[in-house]
Amino acid sequence: MRVVAALVAGLLLTACVGVGGGGVPEGETRIDMMDNFFSRDVTRVPVGGRVTFRNAGRAVHNAVAVDHAFSTEATFGDIAMPMEAQTTVTSDEPGVHLFYCTFHGTPDGDGMAATLVVGGVEYSPGGDESLLEPVAEASGMTRRVPQDHPTVQEAVDAADPGDLVLVGPGTYREQVDVTTPSLVLRGTDRNDVVIDGGFERPNGINITADGVAVENLTVRNAVQNGVFWTGVTGYRASYVTSVNNAVYGIYAFDATEGLFEHSYASGSADAGFYIGQCRPCRAVIASVVAEYNALGYSGTNAGGELQIVNSTWRHNVAGIAPNTLDSELLPPVRDVDIVGNVVADHGRTDVPVLGIEWPALGNGVILAGAEDIRVERNRIVNSATHGVLVTPNLSKHFWFASGNVVRDNAISGSGIADVALSGPAGAENCFEGNRAATAMPPGLHAFQGCAGPRLPLRWNLSTLALNAGRFAEASTGQVPDNPVEDGPLPPRQPQMPGGAEAEVRPAAGVYEAARVDLDAISLPPAPDDPPRGRELLVAGLPVAATGPWSLFFGIYLYLLPGVLLAAWVALALWDLARREDTTAGATLGWVLVVLLVPLLGVMAYLLFAAVTMPRWFRVAVVLGGLLAYGALLGIGALVGGVV
Repeated sequence: MRVVAALVAGLLLTACVGVGGGGVPEGETRIDMMDNFFSRDVTRVPVGGRVTFRNAGRAVHNAVAVDHAFSTEATFGDIAMPMEAQTTVTSDEPGVHLFYCTFHGTPDGDGMAATLVVGGVEYSPGGDESLLEPVAEASGMTRRVPQDHPTVQEAVDAADPGDLVLVGPGTYREQVDVTTPSLVLRGTDRNDVVIDGGFERPNGINITADGVAVENLTVRNAVQNGVFWTGVTGYRASYVTSVNNAVYGIYAFDATEGLFEHSYASGSADAGFYIGQCRPCRAVIASVVAEYNALGYSGTNAGGELQIVNSTWRHNVAGIAPNTLDSELLPPVRDVDIVGNVVADHGRTDVPVLGIEWPALGNGVILAGAEDIRVERNRIVNSATHGVLVTPNLSKHFWFASGNVVRDNAISGSGIADVALSGPAGAENCFEGNRAATAMPPGLHAFQGCAGPRLPLRWNLSTLALNAGRFAEASTGQVPDNPVEDGPLPPRQPQMPGGAEAEVRPAAGVYEAARVDLDAISLPPAPDDPPRGRELLVAGLPVAATGPWSLFFGIYLYLLPGVLLAAWVALALWDLARREDTTAGATLGWVLVVLLVPLLGVMAYLLFAAVTMPRWFRVAVVLGGLLAYGALLGIGALVGGVV
């Protein structure tokens, strides 16, 4: 009942003032416990930060700090955490805390073990003796694989800052861990130099040192991530191919000063490209291709000097998805520029997808709980639901979308609407100059333009209803099960200019060198994809792409407000017609309030001014309707695993 009451209160507060007040939640950091490794080797949090450990494997796991700073047993209540269990610990002690799973690791760091760095403590994963400073220039040393070293890992371990590790053609069945700063790891042939995880190793290339660049090679078949930077300053992926890495393809977390360029990612069940938990990120994604992933790009709580430009996002579940979640630090996502991209053919259900990504199905660009995102001069075609959707996001907190600018895009072939604003919405979202045939709600460009007055409460509830159903589908196992290993192999990709002989450039001063003049970017031409026909809609939902939960919640959550409003207005007008205690002018005034003040006018009349019906009946009709709507939201949240 508290869930329902909270949801109803939130909806009423939003209807009245638009955006809730209070401080911004700080978020938390989540570490998944897999079989048998932690999702990150090194995680950095502030003093007092909250860390949620979730068992994402099948075996029982736990996390115990060697120095006794924390233990999941203390908060979970049991030494063994079963599958899908989670618990949160608070990191109050500054320092470097090695932790391990007592079932699958040792206090010495062998097996399932990782490190939590609390506060601004200097730390190098290679140990105190390897606190090496990053460099901006190449050292002139080249370490060749397999000529000088039989494995990539041995060459990386032998290298010094500024060295080039040059890998010859071959398939290298290993995980490469890079703890030395400013290395350049390069393949001699992008397509024939392959780091293969064999669906056994967590990452293809795992980087925890500053200034490391990866170039001209392929990474495939990792259990978690293809190329993964975490907690670094300075990173670059150039001409890198990521194929069928189970969670993320090319991934930077808690990292700044970065560039992903001329790279390709496919077959990841979360996102092909991901930048998360950074502000300012000072990063550029340019001239990349992402296809056959759940999301082409995902960026949780990432923003500030972050550009996503001149790239192609196609054939994914959804295209570009900046989003706010409480499971990472630094919410909300804000200050991202999405300019000059081709975003095509989204709504695929035959690619790998995790449950958490399923609600984004069919959107070309989705801004979920985002603030101050710029979406301009993109070509967006053939999205199964929306070309551009601005929507709130529900995590542990409810995150409004506000201050987003959607302008001068060419959008066509969308199943529900080319542009859409979902409610409850925050303030200052604007839509202007888009070549879009359909909008949801209708008149979005006229009433929510980027200049002049705006009509309040111009947002649409059908997407909120659709998401409630999709969350329920994910929670009840109705998401398509498409194995990562079955993903299609891409055609051969272009080589890096210069190949093995190209200039050696550690990842230093990356952002200033890579940042793009956004005003110089023009609208890209249309892709070759044939136009998508309009979907058959029921209650604003695409029937062909909708499961039973989506249809159920969509019909009730979308239609119920209209049904309630019609019933309330009919009762109010009937009451006014029967009244003999008011003048004609007063009656006319109330008629205008009931008909012209959206929702609140008729509610106010029934609750406070009607006289011909018993008070208990009027209160029951109004509050009962709100409670029914809130109950459906609550059921959706509970079934969907949100609360």
